Amino acid sequence: MQSIALTREQSRLVDRLATDEYGMTGLVLMENAGRGAADVLCRLGLTGPVVICCGKGNNAGDGFVIARHLDLRGHAVKILLWAEPAELTGDAAVNFRILEKTDVPIEVFGNRHDAPRLEKLLRGAAWIVDGLLGTGARGDPRSPFDEVIDQLNAAAAPKLAIDLPSGLDCDTGEPARHAIRAAETCTFVAAKPGFLTPAAAPYVGRLHVLDIGQPRGLVEKIVGKT
Repeated sequence: MQSIALTREQSRLVDRLATDEYGMTGLVLMENAGRGAADVLCRLGLTGPVVICCGKGNNAGDGFVIARHLDLRGHAVKILLWAEPAELTGDAAVNFRILEKTDVPIEVFGNRHDAPRLEKLLRGAAWIVDGLLGTGARGDPRSPFDEVIDQLNAAAAPKLAIDLPSGLDCDTGEPARHAIRAAETCTFVAAKPGFLTPAAAPYVGRLHVLDIGQPRGLVEKIVGKT
């Protein structure tokens, strides 16, 4: 919904009510989010490999879905995971288990920053997808994400952020010292208020607001309550 903005808490409420009142599942919403972001990448024109960088939250689950859809369309893609697979929970864990059964390469970093290994894996990337941190993250990213973010920013390939650039506060638009500078951001349901501030512009890049299936009336009801 292009004309409204949802805060961190409103976004969570929309997701919860879509499940509790409308019977939608988180897996459906995650599938729609990931496929929508894959569509954006394809429209931007893929001329080489895509490297999807994931943490352990729902943004990571979106990243796993993106990888599956890009692989389905014949694009070279790999996952870099800054978590142990056993740490993944809920819908993200389900999509990871699906992805494990495909031919998509998965490189597990756990809770470590390995700069030489990361540099090698980023070599030749046409796009880097940021699925490290979600809207719940506040303040400066902790290790290893701070170092990972800095290295991704230094890489030549343009970055596409899932839902928000890691390290950017979605409500205030204030960037942390270590924040992804995205060329494109795919956010879901509605823009976040922080994206509309001047301070956020160098980090958000071009904003794509993607519909992931929540009913329009539900979103308008949440906005009308505040």
